[in-house]
Amino acid sequence: MNQQELQLAYPFGETLPPSGTVHEIAPGVLWLRMGLPFALNHINLWLIEDHFDTEAGTVHGWTAVDCGIANEATRADWEQIFASQLRGLPIVRVIVTHCHPDHVGLADWLCQRWQAPLWMTTGEYAFARMMSAALPGVDGTAMYPHFARHGMTDPAVLAQLQERKNYYPTLVPAVPAAYTRLQDGQEITIGENSWRIITGFGHAPEHASLYCEALDLLISGDMVLPRISTNVSVFAVEPESNPVQLFLDSLKKYAGLAEATLVLPSHGRPFRGLHTRITQLVDHHAARLAEVFDACATPQSAMEIVPIMFPRALDAHQLTFAIGEALAHLHQLWYARKLQRRLDADGVMRFRQQ
Repeated sequence: MNQQELQLAYPFGETLPPSGTVHEIAPGVLWLRMGLPFALNHINLWLIEDHFDTEAGTVHGWTAVDCGIANEATRADWEQIFASQLRGLPIVRVIVTHCHPDHVGLADWLCQRWQAPLWMTTGEYAFARMMSAALPGVDGTAMYPHFARHGMTDPAVLAQLQERKNYYPTLVPAVPAAYTRLQDGQEITIGENSWRIITGFGHAPEHASLYCEALDLLISGDMVLPRISTNVSVFAVEPESNPVQLFLDSLKKYAGLAEATLVLPSHGRPFRGLHTRITQLVDHHAARLAEVFDACATPQSAMEIVPIMFPRALDAHQLTFAIGEALAHLHQLWYARKLQRRLDADGVMRFRQQ
């Protein structure tokens, strides 16, 4: 455990729910954990006991928050949970925090399996539909010229990116054709309690966290994680974005929540110490911005910044996030007028101090 983690409290210790089981977090709130085939090898999902109003009347069941990726292992884990962990009650609603595959991948399967509605913000739903359909601009092919412009010129790496052009649809083969909109500040009832939607930006288009004051719980999604910093990247579909600033501004929306709030993150263990962790994240980005600024005493492309921010070896999957995050920090400094940028004669965008 690193020094930052020691500043947080983990009320469940080293407990992790085994595959196909659940762990009760609070009355009517269950924690389950699904595997992922990445370096980040798991996602936490949540089930909240609910009495959900349908056209046929009120149904007693469970609202699922996030879904896991679409693969056979995750479906098998869900089936085991359906069979043994839910007291015979159905899934009555599916809430997805954001459009990334580990969160939305099995939404269509769950919704069809239980005839349950999908609830998402409009920004996340629209992006999930676009990326699942591999539309131009959000498909993997768009990464090639975008990252090449920012210094990723190694033919072997670019070839690997080309091979990943249909990667998202393999993890999210379909998204439900209809949804119910979640909006910032909206209060929704799940079971006996009201949960407030808190939207966040920078990591995803319109990420939804859920806060329950009565239970003192925050389902933070990927916005506040206990051990790793949330990825904030510039991607081809929005090449002029400023996601670091959007993310830092979004963290301020948690200011009114108690420090003792139990945070239920998508990755890592549930923890207390929300504002301590937010301070750590703010400090982390301040340090990254400082080192990127210092590096730009001489002209630097995003690709040239990657080994400064990420000195370890990276595979192709990790490299796409690393260059996106390097560019995000360059953009924050550029928008703050601390850096200038220029497209050099070799067709690569480079940033330098003013």
